Parts: sequence; structure tokens; C-alpha cells
Amino acid sequence: MQTPYYLIDRSRLQRNLDKIAWLREASGAKALLALKCFATWSVFDQMSRYMDGTTSSSLFEVKLGHEKFGGETHAYSVAYGEDEIDEVLENCDKIIFNSIGQLSRFRAQSEGKIRGLRVNPQVSTSDFDLADPARPFSRLGEHDPAVIEAVLDQVSGFMFHNNCENEDFDRFDAMLTVIEERFGPLIERLDWVSLGGGIHFTGENYPLAKLAARLKAFAEKYGVQVYLEPGEAAITGAATLEVTVLDTLNNGKDLAIVDSSIEAHMLDLLIYRESAKILPDTGPHKVMVCGKSCLAGDIFGEFSFEEPVKVGDRLSIENAAGYTMVKKNWFNGVKMPAIAIREENGEIRTVREFGYEDFRSALS
Repeated sequence: MQTPYYLIDRSRLQRNLDKIAWLREASGAKALLALKCFATWSVFDQMSRYMDGTTSSSLFEVKLGHEKFGGETHAYSVAYGEDEIDEVLENCDKIIFNSIGQLSRFRAQSEGKIRGLRVNPQVSTSDFDLADPARPFSRLGEHDPAVIEAVLDQVSGFMFHNNCENEDFDRFDAMLTVIEERFGPLIERLDWVSLGGGIHFTGENYPLAKLAARLKAFAEKYGVQVYLEPGEAAITGAATLEVTVLDTLNNGKDLAIVDSSIEAHMLDLLIYRESAKILPDTGPHKVMVCGKSCLAGDIFGEFSFEEPVKVGDRLSIENAAGYTMVKKNWFNGVKMPAIAIREENGEIRTVREFGYEDFRSALS
């Protein structure tokens, strides 16, 4: 296949899904795919067998979850517009409002629908201000228990989302304890609670049994159905970005330019100033792998190779599922990667290609 393309591996994906299935069974919690992280619906047939539905951040994600995934469809948005609220309600099972103001504004229209409210516990695991939902002056959810109690008769559940790439169970446990201390008397009057995403429970050596026990105890204590919203946890390690080396040069370091771009194809690397991952990353030949856009900082990272990198070599960049395909763009008109799937029998098939017509039609 011609590069660049995202390659989703069903066998790798299945490893995460098996852990989700075990956690659901052991804890009683339900799992919803967070479409903001991964919305490549060509593998929803596989994922929907192990998850209970989807959660969204916009009208379009609500519709996609309803049409392509099935199961429960939870609608959430930082703010709904008057022009979209009716369509959101048509396509969801539960609607979660970000603020009491939004809840009040759309109270009449959402009558008869299961409603929830986002609550900000003002603690989080994020070490990066850009992604911290509990940052000072955060717009993400209500935080005052007394104010929330005044509208408790209008909702049946809360959504908390304060974990971010949290691999530490003890930290999760401590933050959930804070939530209980601040909001416990309100939670016990609810039917359901979503604890959001960002809990990296499919990671290697994560104490899954401890998490299951903690979730089950929480649900039983307050008499609520617990939901988790895994995004990255559902698809971590499940895809690569396949690229080809177009040129090599030395400008104090050995450089390799590939037919892709972090700005266009792995934007989170740029936003969070992270390096990509190429395995095995061993050997005596250190090479900085660079994108082909005009952005000076379009750099995937510096990696070690067993042999010198040369024009025509294929490279596989790991962890190319979460926050990649949902963020890809046409910066510089760089060719957008195709999307391919490796089936469990090893067969690779292309499910979507993008060309000039797509580039042209994205603008006018």
C-alpha cells in the first residue's frame, strides 16, 4: 500500500477490549467509547460487542454513535446551540449538561429525556494546564454542592471527568474519595454516575482487580450505575501510522524526512510537545525523523536504528489511534493518510482513502 496510512490492528485492539469486558463483568460498571478520542467507525462492529455504547462532545459525534455504534448514546457538550439541541435529543439516550444555565435553558425541550449534569470536583491528574479540567476558572462543569442541590430534581446522574492519562490507581482512588467527601450526599440521591475517561486501566501492570473492587464498592454504597468513558484506554497500541522516508540529510544530526506530518497527522504530539514512538528504538544509528510540512518543528522525534536509514525505508509510528484520525487536517495540503485495517487473519484492507477532491471540498 502507498503510504502514509493509519493501520488499525484488530488483534491489538482485542487485547484492550478483553480487559474492558473483564472490568465490566467484575465491577458492574458500563463502558462507553469516548468518540472525541477515536471515532473510526469501521471497527465499531468489533468494539460494540465489548462496550455498552458511546459518549460524545458534539452533535455530530452523537449522531455517529447512534448510527454506527448502537447501544447507549450519551450526549455531552460544553454548550449546546438552539439550532442543534432538538437533533441532539433525537439521537441520544441521556443528555448531560455542562452547566445549570444550559440545563435551565433547555429544560422544557429535554423533558422526558434522562438528564445529567457535569460536576467539576476541582481536582485532576493532569500535569498540563491545557488539558486540566480542574484548572483555575474552568468552564467545565458545576462545582458548588449547594448550587447543584437546588437543581437535583431535574437530573438523575452526574458526570465527572477529571482523570487524564492516569496510570496510577492510588491517585484515582484518592480523587474518587475527594468526590465522595464533597458530593456523596448528592450522589446517593442519583441513579447513575459517570466517572469519565482518562483512566489508563488497559495499560501494562495496571491493578485491574483493585479498580473493579473500588468501582463495585462505590456503586453499592450509593446505589448507582457507574459508567466509564474509555477513549485512549480502549484503543491504546491498536494502530500505527505507516510512513516512507523521502529524503535524508545531515545538519549536525542525521535527519530523515517522511511523507507525513505531526501538524497534520499526529497533532497531539505537537500540542503536548511529546515525541512519537518507534520500536524497537535500538541500535547505533540515531536519526531525527521529520515531517514534510513547512513547520520548522514538524519533528516526530529522535530514534535509534540498527541500520542507517535510507530513502524508501518504511517506518511504523506507534500509538496512532487516539486523538489522531479525529484531528487529522489538511495543513500544507499534505496528503491525508488512508485508513486501513489488519484483520485477525493478517489480511490488510483499505477502508478509506483521501485525495485532492477531499482537500478541495474541505474549503470553498
